[in-house]
This record gives sequence, structure tokens and C-alpha cells, in this order.
Amino acid sequence: MAEPNEIQHQLKTRHVSMIAMGGSIGTGLFLTSGASVSQAGPLGAILAYLVIGIMVFFLMTSLGEMSTFAPTSGSFSEYGNRFVDPAFGFALGWNYWFNWAITLAVDTVTVGLVAQFWLPSVPSWIFSATALSLIFLLNLFSVKTFGETEFWLSFIKVVTICFFLFVGVLAIFGIIHSNVDVLHNLNVGNHGLVGGMGGFLSVFVVAGFSFQGTELIGITAGEAKDPSQSVPKAIHSVFWRILLFYIGAIFVISALVYYQDPRLMSAADSGNVLMSPFTIVFKNAGIAFAASLMNAVILTSVLSAANSGTYASTRTLYSLARKGQAPKIFGRLTKNGVPWASLLLTMSVGLVAFTSEMKGGNVVYGWLVSASGLTGFLAWMGIAVAHLRFRRAYVAQGNSVDNLVYKAKFFPVGPILALALCTIVVLFQDPDAFIHFDWAKIAVTYLSVPIFLIPYLGYKFIHKTKVIPLEDVDLDGRGESQE
Repeated sequence: MAEPNEIQHQLKTRHVSMIAMGGSIGTGLFLTSGASVSQAGPLGAILAYLVIGIMVFFLMTSLGEMSTFAPTSGSFSEYGNRFVDPAFGFALGWNYWFNWAITLAVDTVTVGLVAQFWLPSVPSWIFSATALSLIFLLNLFSVKTFGETEFWLSFIKVVTICFFLFVGVLAIFGIIHSNVDVLHNLNVGNHGLVGGMGGFLSVFVVAGFSFQGTELIGITAGEAKDPSQSVPKAIHSVFWRILLFYIGAIFVISALVYYQDPRLMSAADSGNVLMSPFTIVFKNAGIAFAASLMNAVILTSVLSAANSGTYASTRTLYSLARKGQAPKIFGRLTKNGVPWASLLLTMSVGLVAFTSEMKGGNVVYGWLVSASGLTGFLAWMGIAVAHLRFRRAYVAQGNSVDNLVYKAKFFPVGPILALALCTIVVLFQDPDAFIHFDWAKIAVTYLSVPIFLIPYLGYKFIHKTKVIPLEDVDLDGRGESQE
């Protein structure tokens, strides 16, 4: 059977929703949410996550408008190519691929560490190798296999959060054993605010990282059976569920665990499941197997994130190849519509995980992780810029906004707000490093920025590209494939 020329449309609405939800609910919620409460207080943490959640909603509606108009597996890198400047799409695509490929490596290492909770005598690399092989096979068979697996991995996380919220509410109202002074915990500091502006901004940054992965909706649109129906439904359902889960979980943690509890402050740094705020609440409620339960959920979350990341990176690289911005081999598909060469390259980056087991390997590994740190925010900024350009070009070419299948809410407020907030997050990654002129720390923290700018400027210089005039923007996709 000959290789197909294009990817196949096999993802259902429930797959699209769960892939985006699974990508944005992970260890950030299960471990770092407690640290957020300790840094900014109950109200500060809730406000920070609420603001970032609203921004992400606007980004998702921006992406929804473009992906229902022009569904493509390359998503915003393709939109950057078509609506802004080929150099912009080139840099956006390669950076996004790099981000998720490194995420795969990070998650592979994490699987090994988490699994040692039960089998501490077994070398962590064995668990990591097993996870990497499993993810490879899940992504190799077909997009339907991937979508079904991701649905159930994400479903486990959703059930856990719902159970946590249920137990938390019972504990807050004293229905199950609890000796906690809920009102005292919620009213600490200045009516729930502690740490001042610095504490709030630090949580603001953490919240931004926590919500990354929601943009996977745009990637899945290219393989959804009916993107004009599934994408809008996924956007609204995912937004409200994620917001409810994050805000609800932080409220329960704030009410039942004092913000200065040392376990909250050290959970994120240690990665210890015993210090997860979820574990603390479950144990206080008398659930004896809380630690094992949360460790299993965290293991599921890591596998889910690695699975989604592998999918996103292979589709991004596939789109770059179709556009002539990556070697053509990365645009080749198996008979099931999987970009096999893109998958192999992504998995090879995942092998970097094993360098952390070697002498000096942790240094290389650490630099790679730092290099991908801000890539998610750069991708979000790229979505906002592409949407502003798309809507202006759409109108400039004589089209009516009323004819769009899906219209983003409150345009242009949404993308402008997203640009502003993402800029704040990027600038405040480590302001102390600038204050003290710590150039080594600045280089590590902000390494993602030059890694974006260098390909952008290099491509622009070599190919002499310019920002596309609004009247010449390719709205109908005439130049989508360069093969």
C-alpha cells in the first residue's frame, strides 16, 4: 500500500478535548500548586491562576478561529508562515518542536524517578527506556490509537481531581474528620494575600507554565474528523474544566493546609509525592493509600504529557517539511498517516534523557531543559500575532467576519491581552538576575529567546523574506505544501 500524501482525519471531539486537557493538567497541578499558595497566599494564588486562565481562553479562541478556518497539523507555525512572515513561521515551528522534544526527554527521566517510589532498587533508566518505547509504539500505529490512549490517560487525571475536590469539600464542611480552621487558613496575611507583588508575580509565572499544552487543540485540528464542530466544543469545554480544576484545587488546598506548612513550600523543589498537596489532603482525610494513589496519578500525568508532546512535535516537524522549511523526509507518512521520520527524530531527542545517567550528562541535560523554558510562551505570543494578522487580512481582502465558522471573543482585546501578559511572564522569569547583573543566570533563564531570534533572523537574511502585505496574505492555502 502506498504512503498517503496527507495525514488522516481520525480524531473525534472527545479526543481533541482530552488531548488539550491532558497536556495542561500535569505535575504542575499535583506538585507546584501547593508552593503557589505558600508564595502568594490563597487569594494571590487564585487570582494569578484566574488571570492566566482568562488569557489562555482568549488564546484558545484565537487559535479556534484560525484552525476552523484553515485546519492544519502545523497549526500556529503554519499560520505564522501564511499570515505573518515565512521567517516567523519557521522560527515558531522549530522552537515548538524543540520544546516538546525536550519535554519528552524531561518526562522520560521523571518516569524513572516516579517509578522508583515502588521499586527503589531498580535503576531508573530501565523505567525510562520502557516509557520511551511505549510512547514510540503508541505514536507509531495511528493517530486514532494515540487519541484513544491519551483520552484514557487524561481521564484518570480528571477523575482524580474530581475525587480530590469531593473529599476536600467534605473536609471543609466537617463531614469527614478534619481539625482544620478553614477561615483562618483562607484569611492569612492581608485577607489571603502574602508575599506582596513579588509573590504574586512568581505565581503568575508558575501559572503560565501550568496552562501550557492547551494550544494542542490547534495541532489536533488538522487530524480531527470535523474541526468546525470539534474545535469550538473542545475550546469551551476544556477552558471551563481546566479553570474549575485549577481554581477549585487551589481553594481546597488553601482551606485545608496552612500556607506556611513546610511541605507545601518544598513540594515543587523536591518532587516528592509525599509532599504533594493532594497527598497531604488525602492523608488528613484518613485515606491510608494516599501516597501510592498520587504517585500512580503523577506517573500517569507524566506519561500523558510525554505522549501529547511527542504527537505535537512530530506534527509540527511534518508541517515544516511540507512547507519546505525542513528536510522532505520529515514530511513522509506511514500507511496509517503517521510522519515516521519526524517521530524518529523526536524520539532521538528523548534519548537525551539517558545522558543524565552518565558522567557530566546532567550538565548537557540541564542546558537543554533551560533552552526550552520559555518556548511555550513564545508559541503563545506567536498565536496572538498570527491571529491579529489573520483577522486584519481577512477583512482587508473584502471578507465579512460574520462568515467565519467560529469567531474569537472580544477581538482584538484577546490577542493584545495575551501578548501583554506573555511579555510580562517572560520579563519576570528572573528579574533579580538583571538587578544583580548575573549574566550566567540570565543566559540560562532566557536561553529560549535567542534560540527563537537566531533562526528567525537567519531565515529572513538567507531568504530575504518580509512581512506579508495584508492584501497578499494566503487565506486559501494555495502555498501550503512545497513538496
